[in-house]
Amino acid sequence: LVEKADGVLYTSDGRDVEMSVASTKAFYAQVAAGFLLSLAIAREIRAGQSAANGPAGGGQVRPPSAPASRPSATEERRFGNDAAAARLEHDLLAGLRDLPSALEEVLAARPEIAAAAWAHAPSRRHWAVVGNGQNRLTASELRIKLSELAYKSIACDATEDKKHIDLSSEPLILVCAAGLPPAAAADVGKELAIYRAHKAAPVVIATRGTPFPAALATIEVPPVHPQLAFVLSAMAGHLFGYEAALAIDAQARGLREIRAAVEDVVGDGDGPPEHLLIRLAPRMALGARTFQDGLRQGAYNGSLEAGTAVELASVLRYATRALPLELYELDHGRVGTPGVVVEDLAAALTRAIDELTRPVDAIRHQAKTVTVGISRSEEELFRSSLVVAVLGAGAPRERLTYRVLRTLGALGPAVDEVAGFTRYRIDGPVGAATEAARISVLAKGGVATGLRSRAEGEGGDVLRGTKHRAATLQEVTVAKGGTDGRTVVLIPEISRGVVVGLTLLHARFADRLRGDAMRAVLEGYQARYGALVDAVTETASFSDERLGDLAVIDLLTSPVHVLAEAWRGE
Repeated sequence: LVEKADGVLYTSDGRDVEMSVASTKAFYAQVAAGFLLSLAIAREIRAGQSAANGPAGGGQVRPPSAPASRPSATEERRFGNDAAAARLEHDLLAGLRDLPSALEEVLAARPEIAAAAWAHAPSRRHWAVVGNGQNRLTASELRIKLSELAYKSIACDATEDKKHIDLSSEPLILVCAAGLPPAAAADVGKELAIYRAHKAAPVVIATRGTPFPAALATIEVPPVHPQLAFVLSAMAGHLFGYEAALAIDAQARGLREIRAAVEDVVGDGDGPPEHLLIRLAPRMALGARTFQDGLRQGAYNGSLEAGTAVELASVLRYATRALPLELYELDHGRVGTPGVVVEDLAAALTRAIDELTRPVDAIRHQAKTVTVGISRSEEELFRSSLVVAVLGAGAPRERLTYRVLRTLGALGPAVDEVAGFTRYRIDGPVGAATEAARISVLAKGGVATGLRSRAEGEGGDVLRGTKHRAATLQEVTVAKGGTDGRTVVLIPEISRGVVVGLTLLHARFADRLRGDAMRAVLEGYQARYGALVDAVTETASFSDERLGDLAVIDLLTSPVHVLAEAWRGE
């Protein structure tokens, strides 16, 4: 777009230049840029008109970033519309300069915004955002952000139109009303009364000191130029959406604790099966009681599906031994054994937690996750040196799983050079007890060209050894030849969960890395860092600095217990 445009206004959040991403910070910056561009165009038009009408109304044209002083009343009477336009320009530019401090005030009001969000958002299944004038723009912006954060399908309307459309759904209505003149504010107050009459829940964002008696809650923002007040509505609405998502997610906290108790008890495996519920019931009694109380109060009405709530509530009664297992089949169609109840409980808990979870720092269901969050991170992985080498060897991009890409990216700093490759095809089931899987060479390059492989003959060879292990685990594996000392990286090629190929890179590894760099490599490679720390700290202390004293290839290939013994021995 920049290359094709006749003019470009770059915006920045102070860290980097925004490039085509509709982020929140870009919204604020582009609003300011839009005002500056509009003011500059208006000034150019006035200058052209003045030149056409003679020197009386002329004068030097200043850029809007350097505004003239505000015109006096005498100047306005003398120059008429030009002076009024200059006065508006001055006021808008001054307002833009004051806007950051006003935004900071809105940020400081987060506790009050959170109180409104936690009190009114979680229990309402349907949401809407409304505004009039420039606040209608804010409503459109907030509709996007609230749906991203709270996973809601949110209606967006003009304030005066909402009463004609879907008030029968009794929604939470976020009303953007900052910067309204008294007459318009009075009209909005009448609309709020209509909302309340239809059992809706209006929450208003308004300039400080503007009363809205019919609102369930009012989020106040500081006074700014009326034409800029909608920006404060946007920030307050963003904070409201963030806190609303946190409030919904908090409803899953007790259910997560119950599921953790289920996993602990099942994982222990102590005692006969009939004692399973006896051990589990007291550990989840509090969480179950909290959930049942929330159901009675309607706390879960906004986000938990009715079928999920009924299923979970019913299974919990049996799991806590409030009802006898003999009745379980009547409610759930299965003979009620402790194992069946726990299995159904785990499934119901998982569904309920999924419906309530709002990972606001890793948003799932929105376009930005696909177009920015995933694509950017994946493209970075595909640019890592080892991934480039694997693709250059001929491995199809779609056969490299995310875990494989992440591991190759982590190993990159440890590899100084890739000197060659061998690609293999794998036929037959990998990991079977019989030696059914076979491996055959597809292509070779670099130093591998002159190396003879057993898999080059007709029919290939049996998949065995380190290659078999890499294919079975479906993990990138670093290996060192026992006889020739060659160091290689084995990369499984996976299609629909099945290993169909293997790429072997002949790699020369760095001799040593700094401790912190080596830690990053080990953390990304088969979780070896955590395993090494656990093994060492059984009897000794651990320091990342010591990692810089050990050979990289040894840290990647030697058994962890051998490394730990050497660590303690020194």
